[in-house]
Amino acid sequence: MNDQSPDVPRGCPVAHGSPELARLYGPDAATDPLGIYERLRKEHGSVAPVLLEGDINAWLVLGYRDSRRVLDNPRQFARDARIWRDWQEGRVAENHPLVPMVAWRPDCVSQDGEAHRRLREAVNDGLQAAVGRGIRRHATYFANKQIDAFAGAGRADLVADYAGYLPMLILTRLLGATEADGRRLVESSALVFQGGEEAIRHDAIIREILGELADRKRAEPGSDFTTGLLEHHAALDHDEIVSHLRLVLVAGHSTTSNLLARVLQLILTDDARLSSLISGQLTISALVEEVMWNSPPLSVLPGRFAVSDVELGGHRIEEGDLLVLGLAPGNLDPEVRPDPSASMQGNESHLAFSAGPHECPGQSIGLSIIEIAVDVLLHRLPGLRLAVPPEEITSTSSTWMSLLDSLPVEFAV
Repeated sequence: MNDQSPDVPRGCPVAHGSPELARLYGPDAATDPLGIYERLRKEHGSVAPVLLEGDINAWLVLGYRDSRRVLDNPRQFARDARIWRDWQEGRVAENHPLVPMVAWRPDCVSQDGEAHRRLREAVNDGLQAAVGRGIRRHATYFANKQIDAFAGAGRADLVADYAGYLPMLILTRLLGATEADGRRLVESSALVFQGGEEAIRHDAIIREILGELADRKRAEPGSDFTTGLLEHHAALDHDEIVSHLRLVLVAGHSTTSNLLARVLQLILTDDARLSSLISGQLTISALVEEVMWNSPPLSVLPGRFAVSDVELGGHRIEEGDLLVLGLAPGNLDPEVRPDPSASMQGNESHLAFSAGPHECPGQSIGLSIIEIAVDVLLHRLPGLRLAVPPEEITSTSSTWMSLLDSLPVEFAV
């Protein structure tokens, strides 16, 4: 057992008289996460000691190159949370709000090496088959259906009425679940990412719904992702099936919903971009790429664990330490973007989809959903415009994501 205070990681600069550790949760983090990232960069460099919920210690990787080093080297920085020292030493209980995001699960994200390859193959094959069966058709259907609900009103909130639900409805169709299940899962998925006391309860709700789905598909197979996992030659057991359904649903919905909302915000706060998009001079994919660099849907990625003592960003990271990857600050790292206002068009090396062996397997599906969602919206709602001044649009952040509170719009009826 380390004789240093359990309140700081071993080797942490705070042990040598540095300022109190910054928290990646709470009121300040909710309103000004970018300010916290930049302050930490000035104080500590490309890697900084921070506190997560419950004052659990972690290292926040702020530098682009350091993030790539961590993501590309699972033998040095593993995804398997069973080596997490705070977990092993009992500082993180089973009902801790970090558990849904950081703890080990029987899915491909939580494992490395051969175990990861086996499970990742099943996920990749299932997602590939889903694309082949017409994800764009499902996206078009549900985009129109969501718009039908508010098209006659002349006004809407594109977060609550559109971006917040659309990806979930498409993903539940992909999984073979019902639309009613999808609408129930929207709130639970969002609350898992927000953390706090509700995260564990809503994670259990998601698992219950998806466990029932797996049982139904085992009895009545269909042409869907769930059946594909059940029948895959990798022979996933029940817990592995449910964990991968959860992975695809929660990660896919939350990130795609947030990315869609941010793309719509960018379009609606810049008349020139909107005009260029409608005229065909600008593509939706180019706007998505811009948002990926400047406002990635996942601000901080959980988590990696040091396999042994290692130096990173001038700090000594010790075996069992937790690292979280700052995708948002990494994309704004002045070493790779000395001028953050410069165009990054054509440069796809952002961190928004993570990197390395655990890079997001469903990115093509998310991008297809967003392209269809924006295209249908602009065609269905002539004269679409913001209903409030751009400066009145606000966001609220959790440790992991920064979400638009609302995006009120008006349009012709």
